[in-house]
Amino acid sequence: MNRQQILDLPSMPLAGPSYPAGPYRFVDREYMIISYETDPDLIRHHLPEPLMPLAQPVVHYEWIKMPDSSGFGSYTETGIVIPCRFGEEEVNFVSQMYLDVEPPISAGREIWGFPKKYAHPKLEVVKDTLTGTLDYAGQQVAMGTMGYKHESLAGNGVKTTATLAKTQVNLKIIPGVDGEPEICQLVALNLTEITVKGSWIGPGRLHLVPHVNAPVADLPVRKVLGAHHFIADLTLPFGRKIHDYMQEG
Repeated sequence: MNRQQILDLPSMPLAGPSYPAGPYRFVDREYMIISYETDPDLIRHHLPEPLMPLAQPVVHYEWIKMPDSSGFGSYTETGIVIPCRFGEEEVNFVSQMYLDVEPPISAGREIWGFPKKYAHPKLEVVKDTLTGTLDYAGQQVAMGTMGYKHESLAGNGVKTTATLAKTQVNLKIIPGVDGEPEICQLVALNLTEITVKGSWIGPGRLHLVPHVNAPVADLPVRKVLGAHHFIADLTLPFGRKIHDYMQEG
């Protein structure tokens, strides 16, 4: 294999790359997001500078079921998103993510710096309840519940589209072969080509269990603010570097 053929590979390994070239299209992507208040000092601790906390210490705990993902297949993920500020822009910092399929773990970490780890999340309708769970190392560490389609969100999907289009920020860290940081940066991205197919709000509850390797409970629930369930088609494009820690000092 010559140099150009090597450079044209989308990912490792050479024999059977882990994931194909993007961007990546998602059809019928289903979300349950439970928003809650937590300790403001903990928010500050979990935000890498120069990201700054908002006045209200809000966390979004998300479950996302992806039955039709180009290049990745069918999988589910869950995790913690912290609304914050980068300069003058309000953004979402993706703090923790857990999912059950290898290709999107590899691609998410290597391309965009998504903080993905292998685990066993699930999002399903159980009788009258939309239910999300997360199992890690044989233990349940998160359970979220929401009344199923209690109230359709008014409008034509504009509000939900704005939620999905909001800038996401990840902390991307990749060491060099000497073990020292080689890439250490904040990466931003915005989902595109969004079509909202349904959107509902309703009552929600969230239970988080302390676990050393899936520390979702490190941002404890003080007060649940509400729950949002929606389904959409969208495209995950490539991102952009917005801050480089290697160039400081």
